Formats: sequence, C-alpha cells, structure tokens
Amino acid sequence: MLKTLLKKQLFELNFSFFYDQKKGKMRSKASSIAFIVLYALLMVGIIGGMFAVFAAMVCAPLVQAGMGWLYFTIFGLMAIALGVFGSVFNTYSGLYLAKDNDLLLSMPIPVHYLLITRLAGVYLMGLMFSSVVILPAVIVYMFAAPFRVAALCGSLLLVISISLLVLVLSCILGWVVAKISLKLKHKSFITVIASLAFLAAYYVLYFKATEMLQGLVENAATIGISIKNSAYPLYLMGRMGEGNPVAILIIVLATVAAVAATFWVLSRGFIKIATASGASEKVKYKETSVKQASASAALLRKEFMRLTSSPTYMLNCGLGILLLPIAAVLLLFKGRTVSDILVAAFGEGSGVVPLLAAGALCMIASMNDMSAPSVSLEGKSVWIPQSMPITPWQALRAKLEMHLILTEIPMFICGVCALIAFRPSIPDGIFMIILPLLYSLLFACIGLFADLRKPNLKWTNEVVPVKQNLSVLFVIFGGWIYTVALIGLYFAFFSTISTWVYLCAVSVITAAVSALLWYWIKTRGAKIFASL
Repeated sequence: MLKTLLKKQLFELNFSFFYDQKKGKMRSKASSIAFIVLYALLMVGIIGGMFAVFAAMVCAPLVQAGMGWLYFTIFGLMAIALGVFGSVFNTYSGLYLAKDNDLLLSMPIPVHYLLITRLAGVYLMGLMFSSVVILPAVIVYMFAAPFRVAALCGSLLLVISISLLVLVLSCILGWVVAKISLKLKHKSFITVIASLAFLAAYYVLYFKATEMLQGLVENAATIGISIKNSAYPLYLMGRMGEGNPVAILIIVLATVAAVAATFWVLSRGFIKIATASGASEKVKYKETSVKQASASAALLRKEFMRLTSSPTYMLNCGLGILLLPIAAVLLLFKGRTVSDILVAAFGEGSGVVPLLAAGALCMIASMNDMSAPSVSLEGKSVWIPQSMPITPWQALRAKLEMHLILTEIPMFICGVCALIAFRPSIPDGIFMIILPLLYSLLFACIGLFADLRKPNLKWTNEVVPVKQNLSVLFVIFGGWIYTVALIGLYFAFFSTISTWVYLCAVSVITAAVSALLWYWIKTRGAKIFASL
C-alpha cells in the first residue's frame, strides 16, 4: 500500500510532464522525455550553472583567507531559502490542503502511511530546489580547496542535512500559509502582491549582486566573527562543510531530532489539519434592496470579476495597470532629467522627446493584453453567455471595455504627467497623449480578433489560455514591433517633417485600423463567438 501511495505522489509531482493540459490528454513518450530533459536543463544547466558561477567567484578568496566555513554558511543559507521558497506552497497544497485528503482518509489507509507519502513529496521538492544551490557549491569547493576525505563526507552530509531542514521549515511555514489562506478573503490580490514583491526583490538583488560580492570578500573576516559570535549554529553548519567531525555530529543529531519532532507533531494532529475547512463566520441576515443593472453593466462586472479572481490572469496580462502609475510618478520626479539627457543627445530643436515619450508609453501599454485570452478563458462555460438574452456583440464589447478602462485611464494620467515633465509644444503634446490611447484601442481589438480566430476552449488549467495562447504572444510581440517601427521609421525616413505631423499621421492610421477591427469583431467576430 505504501509503495502505491508513493507512486501516486510521484506522479502528482510530475503530472505536467505526462499530461498535456492544453489538449486535455496524455502526452506521448517522446514528448514527456523532451519536457523532462528541458526541465533538467533549466534546473541544472541554467539555475545550477548560475550558482556555480557565483561559487567560483567567492570560493577561492574565502578559502585562501581561511574562511571556507563562511563559504558553506552562505551557500547553505541560500540553499535553505530557495528550497523553502520552492516547496512551501507545495506543502500548503499537497500536505495540508490537498484536494484528495478526505477521499484518502475515508479509505482503510493508515494515517502514518498517508503522512509519509505527503512528506516524501515535500522532501523531494525541497531537495530539488536546495540541491541546485548547494551541490554546485560543493563541487566548486572540491576543486578550489585541497582535497580531503573528511571535507567530502562533511559536504555531502551537509547537502542531506539542508534538504531535511528545508523539509522541517516547509512543514512549519506551509502550516502557517494554510492557516492564513483559510481566513483570507482576497487571496488573488495577496498572491499578486507577493509575486510582485518577490520580482522586485529579485531584480534588486540581481543588480546589486556585484557590489554585494565585492563587499562580502572585502569584509569576510568581520562578517565571520559576527556570525561566530551571534549565530553559532550557522558557524557549525559551515564547519560541517569543511569536514569538522564535532560540527558534523552536532548538525546531524539536531537535524534528525528536528525531523523526528516534526513527524511526531504532524502524526498527532494530521487528521485535524488535513480536514480543516476554516472558521465559518455567522452572518446576520439584513434585508437590502438590490439595484437593477443593465445587461452591459452586468457583463462588464463579470469580466472584472474574472480578472480579479485569477492571479495568473492579473500577473501575466495586467502588469501595465501597475507600471503605468509608477511611470507617471517617475515622470513627475525624474522627467526633467530625462528630457535634458534626450535634448543633449538629439539637439534642442529635434522634437524627438514627444516621439520617444509616446513610444515608451506604448511599450508599457503592451504589457496589458487582457482581451487576448478573454474568449479562450470562457472555456467549457462559453455556453453560458451564448444562452443569455444578450447579443454576442454585447459579450465581446464587455471584454473590450474592461481592457480599455484598465489601460486608457492610467495611460491618460501618465500622458498628462509626461506633458508636465517634458513641456512639449501644444501640437506635439496633444498627439503624445492621443497616439498611446489609440495604440491601446488597437491592441485591445487585435487581441480579441486573434483569440476569436483561434480560440482554445478545451484547456484544463487557466495557465494554458493565459500563457500558451498564440493571441497573447501575437499582441505582446506585435506591440513591441509597433513601437520599434514607430520610432525607427521616423529616424529612417521622416525626420525632416515636424514630429507632430508624423505622430498625427500614425494616429490616423492607427485609428483607421482600429475602426476596421472593431467593425469586424462586431459583425464577423460576433458570429464566430455565437458558433463556438
């Protein structure tokens, strides 16, 4: 029985390698092997290679300074951090709030068997993420330092100890995440905020990496003394990597004790944790009047609710909603500096600043492509709007309106901030605002046009229409090509005419194409939607 449960857990962990969620069927053997190889190249070749380069940069200086233990401490902490980050949400969804917990608990399966299989999945996930950090560090150390059998054994035991510590921390933090998730009302927004915070932290660390490495090497002795005095367990972890027998014994015993305590605690309360459904709040009935809304307003509200209910949809198709206000604030504080740099580069009378500003606004707006997967996201529920007493055009117009509201309003505010910052002439300023607004309209129509031409309604995971949809790629790359062509054509062929004349001509063309696409969606597109 335990063997069967372990096989089931392993298949769930690797489900995407064997099942095509886009087509809703099992992959061929060749396709599965290809996906496994690509994933291995990503984890080992790219991520592992990145940490190997980092290790090669700091290992030799620290070893020569007699601070090899600090090297293992640093990489051990990074391995624990990445391992916990990579496995904590698997713990949350695979251990505490797994969808089949009730089904398995109703069967004649010993609870400790179920717990062992769940923990095995968490452990393997944490091992994979922590190993891509600590294993390259161990390999680099073996080449950079004199070879010793004790160091080899200690570093390998360190890899195992770190993976077990990741398991313990993932169980603790996963329990916290599970408890919080049962009480949260707006989980989608929390997920989006957390994802954006992680991306911001990643880019800050990425751009500061060189400076941080230099500071680490220069202040290794001071950092080492501080860790040894105030965080002695971390010092022991580093000494374990160097092969110190006392450190190996202490860390191994502490790790085994932590794992045993975690298993004991979970085994005593696993049924209660796995069957928890959150606190239900008593609501006192209050009689209220419901305001009647038009069909168009109701459809628009439906589109907004669909967007805000999906972190995947918001993060991948609505990033411009956040970036446009940020750009507006930056323009108010740094716009004059940017304008002075551009004027110094292109000349006072070139009039290139409004053109580049319009292009930059278009580039940011290209990160909004909510309309591109909107038809495909209807999925198997497409019959619902088709069965309502509305026209197909009303359903499609709501998708366009949602895209335009979320893009045009922040775009206009950003354009006004650009006017304040750059202070162009009146004609230049007018078209610097108008062209990005027309661009947003054009690509809202292009996205819906492309999705109507080739919709995917057979998906089993919303990641497929949002991330693997040709219409989404078409809109994103089309937006970049539009922006590059907007600026490139001016410098190549039309730099002799006034900037506002060029922007006016491009605006007229953009408006004309938008009108044609709008008409197509209203007529031919509505018929396609009705027949899906």
